[in-house]
Amino acid sequence: MSIPARAEADRGAVTVEAAIALSALTLVLGLVLAGIAAMAGQLRCADAAREAARLVARGDRPLAEQAVAQIAPGARLRAEVDGNAVTVDVTAEPIGGLLPGVHLHGHAFSLLEPGVPDAPG
Repeated sequence: MSIPARAEADRGAVTVEAAIALSALTLVLGLVLAGIAAMAGQLRCADAAREAARLVARGDRPLAEQAVAQIAPGARLRAEVDGNAVTVDVTAEPIGGLLPGVHLHGHAFSLLEPGVPDAPG
């Protein structure tokens, strides 16, 4: 018994289709995981900004920098004191650089506590 010519031409097509489908699934899974990591990083930046704003408002800028380093490793802190208002920005890149062009940012505002000098410390 011989294999018809059409069946001979289709031999291996299922293997190629399966390989393409698995590659696409792997790519989608990688993008989903990178998105979840970016969301977690965004939450870390927001938490770090909130904590840093509280600490700067209490007059403890060095402890605020330490808190940002622990809560959002690799993030940068920028704190400004204007009168009795404290504004804090925390920025970072996504973990592992999996999503180029995505920048994580946390922003928080607080008022200086009584007895804390106006100058950043």
